Amino acid sequence: MTIRRATYGQDAYAAIRAAIVDGRLTPGSKVVVRPLAEELGLSPTPIKGALAALEREGFLVAVPHRGYFVPDVSAADMNEIYELREVLDGIAARRSATGRAHAELAGQLKELLDRQHECVARGDLAGYSELDVTFHRAILTASGNTRLLRVADNLLGQLRLGRIASTQVPGQVATSLTGHARIIAAIEAGDGSAAENAVRDHVRAAGAALNAYMRTRHY
Repeated sequence: MTIRRATYGQDAYAAIRAAIVDGRLTPGSKVVVRPLAEELGLSPTPIKGALAALEREGFLVAVPHRGYFVPDVSAADMNEIYELREVLDGIAARRSATGRAHAELAGQLKELLDRQHECVARGDLAGYSELDVTFHRAILTASGNTRLLRVADNLLGQLRLGRIASTQVPGQVATSLTGHARIIAAIEAGDGSAAENAVRDHVRAAGAALNAYMRTRHY
């Protein structure tokens, strides 16, 4: 991890969060202040503040008398995240579909969907997953609700903590692509209700499929 000396607390938070999300700090591992301070070239104070903030947001778990640990996300955890995402993404889709730039957004989403199909065709599921995040974040951003975007970004980050990805669920990629096409059609038509329903159905189905898959593997 590297860090720029700007606002130390914010940069420490961003660097540690990135290390958790991309798996450099693995689930179950202990996160210790001193090694992080040495690696980032900071004093312990901003590191401690960053760890406390990450714990409040669900990226770390504080164990009394033991310190902070990267959580090992369970099926129940993923279910809670998807329940919240269903509501937030639904609101964002409704607002985006009724906004002035809904046609432009639909065009952007079509391009992303085409790229997802290309990734699937060449077996690049990692690329497909990154585009999936970009797809949903485009809708969240277009909603114009900055508080909603901030909360939803937190949830999207937490989803990456799970050791099982939705792409591992048999048939889920094809189902997701179909869902994305339905979402685009509703947004292009400027139909807020249809867009919200399409997104909610899409997120609910993905969450249910992933939850069932994780439970068969006893997560």
